[in-house]
Amino acid sequence: MSVELVALTASNVDLLQQIADEVFDHAIDPVSLKRFVDDERHFLVLAIDDGTVVGMASAFEYFHPDKQPQFFINEVGVATTHRRQGIGRSLVQALIEEAKRRGCSFAWLGTDTDNIAGQACFGSVPGVEEPQEFLLYEWNLNSD
Repeated sequence: MSVELVALTASNVDLLQQIADEVFDHAIDPVSLKRFVDDERHFLVLAIDDGTVVGMASAFEYFHPDKQPQFFINEVGVATTHRRQGIGRSLVQALIEEAKRRGCSFAWLGTDTDNIAGQACFGSVPGVEEPQEFLLYEWNLNSD
């Protein structure tokens, strides 16, 4: 794999100037980007191929009064042109390593039951436990 993995920081946001289709769901919002990189609890790793972002994975560290920090993997996106090359797996592994570096007790994520590609990716990352079924309750706060 000739793709380079790079952690996004306030000093390298210019890497987001060239992004392949289907890596992010929407266009990068400068205000949200600044808030993201300014918050040390957030972490995003980019997969870059010849100057173009072809993949990303984001996570955040969270705390609770009675638990060690945990790492929630929020999203993984890889351009259609670069799927099935191990990029998603490498991105998730980079997040797991960051969680360990931060001293987190767990890293976890959820995915849809029909996300076969995602399940294959996440299940291929070394050290993963068997997936658990769970219910997701969601509140859309943008609609009335």
